[in-house]
Amino acid sequence: MSNHTFTVRRPDAATALVADSDLPPLHHYIDGAFTDSAGEYTLVNPADGRTIADVPRGSAEDVDTAVAAAVTAFDTWRDTTPKDRADLLLAIADRVEANADVLARLEAADAGKPRMVADDDVSGTADIFRFSAGAARAYTEQGAGDYVADHTSMILREPLGVIGAIVPWNYPLLMAAWKIAPILAAGNTLVLKPSEQTPLSMLKFMEIIDDLLPAGVMNVVTGRGSVVGARLSEHPDIAMVALTGSVNSGKTVAESASDSLKRVHLELGGKAPVVIFEDADLQQAAEALREAGYWNSGQECGAGTRVLVHESVAEKFTQLLVEQVASLVVGDPAAGEDVEIGPLVSEDHFTRVTSFIDRALADGASAAIGGGALDGDGYYVAPTVLTGVQPGTEAASEEIFGPVVTVETFTTEKEAIDRANEVPYGLAASVFTTDAARSLSVPRRIDAGTVWVNCHLVLANDVPWGGFKGSGYGRDLSLYALQDYSRTKHVQINHGRR
Repeated sequence: MSNHTFTVRRPDAATALVADSDLPPLHHYIDGAFTDSAGEYTLVNPADGRTIADVPRGSAEDVDTAVAAAVTAFDTWRDTTPKDRADLLLAIADRVEANADVLARLEAADAGKPRMVADDDVSGTADIFRFSAGAARAYTEQGAGDYVADHTSMILREPLGVIGAIVPWNYPLLMAAWKIAPILAAGNTLVLKPSEQTPLSMLKFMEIIDDLLPAGVMNVVTGRGSVVGARLSEHPDIAMVALTGSVNSGKTVAESASDSLKRVHLELGGKAPVVIFEDADLQQAAEALREAGYWNSGQECGAGTRVLVHESVAEKFTQLLVEQVASLVVGDPAAGEDVEIGPLVSEDHFTRVTSFIDRALADGASAAIGGGALDGDGYYVAPTVLTGVQPGTEAASEEIFGPVVTVETFTTEKEAIDRANEVPYGLAASVFTTDAARSLSVPRRIDAGTVWVNCHLVLANDVPWGGFKGSGYGRDLSLYALQDYSRTKHVQINHGRR
């Protein structure tokens, strides 16, 4: 048990991340213009509980208007050349980089992100637009040829149509960009619903790129998932719904979309196992988990949250991990750029995470460090390491989505693999070992869309991201994302002569 006590670093009273002049127009963005809506709801800064702004509470009618605009725009947008679409995406990347500071500050204030996380998100946003610009011009298909005598076959790749995109609160700008860039690159139009908790950076993004996009190509409707998301999922003119969110949200979207047999792209939750073998570099593993387990305050679907460590080195590894976690800087994102752990996104989520910790402790786990809420305004939870976690308990199998890493032990390699696979999720995992053969064989047997070896949560826009099992299907990033947002058509021409 560590005696370390975390304190929340607070900013000076005069310090504010955003001024009123930084805020975007607080309206939907439909058919190339910001438009009013009948209802509103209030955004709260999770670092101190103060009101930031009021934003529109979208209706099904707002979605219908946006979809109609996207349908009209699709007729022209689908016929643009890959070069023209790529040029526009590169221009968007330039705008993002030119406005990186205000985008990051809005993200930090709205979502409670440490500035280092917000800055990384903005950088990644620009890069996915640059990658998708190149990918739009680099499709490879089966070559045209006569696969039947006197009949020439060609494979065409076409956009799907209007895509409904629903993005989460933990990465409001970055997860939106993961959708927007390949959707537009493939020639689709879209209607996007940001999380009702964190819409500001997306609205600012639309203000920044407003003059670049043809009207109707991209539309943003803010509001609740039960209204805006539900209408997108069921709308007959939506060709696909792409969601990043919880497992329950994914089930709801898939069920609603099934009535019209529209395609569904789901990137859902995770419970990433981190398998640490007895031959691993324990110091390196602990340092990797310091970031991978607590990045974005643990509000990360691929976070390394469930350590499975060989029993012979469990005590030593836990000691090293606790030392790493004790050095994390907790604070208001406005209190300095070295803050690493900010508040959780909302009071509801704060209550969910602290209740989860309480139940884990009641189930027999122990807090080696942290273990609960931190005093003062805002929704802060101490970075926590739970030891003595038993297989099959809630803490071992369900996503916490906070700054909490659990530690379990195993005896044999087979047990480690079986335990890694026993949860309903399959998004990400990692293996720490210095055995070259094991580094190749074990990842093949772990049922996750991404398996890292001797690292965790290292992402690149060039390679696919997505899960198996309860973590959904479809792939973000890479050329695979553009394939998801397009379709193949076989055209065959009879050229036989009599």
